[in-house]
Amino acid sequence: MSELPDVLFNLPSMEGRELDYVQEAARNGHLASGGEFTRRAAKLLQAETGAAEVLMTTSCTAALELSAMLLDIGDRDTVIVPSFTFTSTGLAFARQGAGLVFCDIEPVTLGLDPAHLETLMDEHVRAVVIVHYAGIACDVEGIRSVLDKWPGVRLIEDNAHGLFGTWRDQPLGSLGRYATLSFHETKNFVCGEGGALVLNDPDDVERARVLYDKGTNRHAFMLGQVDKYTWKDTGSSFGLSDVLAAYLLAQLERREVIQAKRRAVVEHYTTALAPYADELGFRLMTVPPERTSAHHMFYVLLPDRDRRNDVLELMRKSGVQATFHYQPLDASDAGRTFAARRTECPVSRDVADRLLRLPFWNNLSPSHLDRVTTAFVEATTETLESR
Repeated sequence: MSELPDVLFNLPSMEGRELDYVQEAARNGHLASGGEFTRRAAKLLQAETGAAEVLMTTSCTAALELSAMLLDIGDRDTVIVPSFTFTSTGLAFARQGAGLVFCDIEPVTLGLDPAHLETLMDEHVRAVVIVHYAGIACDVEGIRSVLDKWPGVRLIEDNAHGLFGTWRDQPLGSLGRYATLSFHETKNFVCGEGGALVLNDPDDVERARVLYDKGTNRHAFMLGQVDKYTWKDTGSSFGLSDVLAAYLLAQLERREVIQAKRRAVVEHYTTALAPYADELGFRLMTVPPERTSAHHMFYVLLPDRDRRNDVLELMRKSGVQATFHYQPLDASDAGRTFAARRTECPVSRDVADRLLRLPFWNNLSPSHLDRVTTAFVEATTETLESR
């Protein structure tokens, strides 16, 4: 067992004026949503994505739920989601009554597979949800070529991993009808718990505002467009506290610094591990052409589940907290319950069995990174020699 402190898988860090802004929000006397810091954070994200509007939410899950409300899902409507993703990607739409259709991923970006998607499309599909796994754009061109044949189907980006990544110089989060963001403590930019809904079509803004404001036209009232506000539609309480928005804004203001730190982690892992990949039988994550990564994580793919699990166990014994990731949603109890029909997602199962995530956070030191890569190489060597 290692006598050194563990290298944690994730460790959130303060990068700028987080505490100053939180104190300022408290002194302003506006702790609920809709305050100065909420507006400033939303405007920054709107400028970065080119969105028509950005609504700050309590989580990415809440933003997905708000996007699901915008669909007005009816009987027999379905939503296509990747099998290899977090539960919220499917849960938000199942809660609104949609039947879920699980799509497999392609093995390069681990994003939605356009070839499988094409076989799943029919007249019941209301939306397709894509995930830019690890902050690397999925096959957007291939997916759009499928959806071009179905003009009534909305494209939604679950962009929890991808803020400040790009596809063909376009920001991730700007490619769908709407997109969702996450500011959970495990993400690049954090406030503990938080999210945002990015609205890319101006036609969605007015109704989204009503749903966001608990079904009322409060926003129109605050702008002086109506003389009183009242209940107009369904909705819920989605707004992010101004205290959390203050913390988040300080993080977003340091976006270039934070992204540079995370890019350096990726480069260190890539440089250190690439020479061993063929010899020890693992594959490094890759960034295909025409994409800029958001540097959300670093993963490797081992040859099979048993070896992945053995490597994880050895790394943890050496004090390095590596981990795996999603289990396919189509194989879960809830996935089977909410599925509109059964689909086959073999790549999702294969990747889930083989993927290993290395520790990844802003301020990993060179000595931390060396410990991680040494532990990984030693573990993969030992497990190769034992077979």
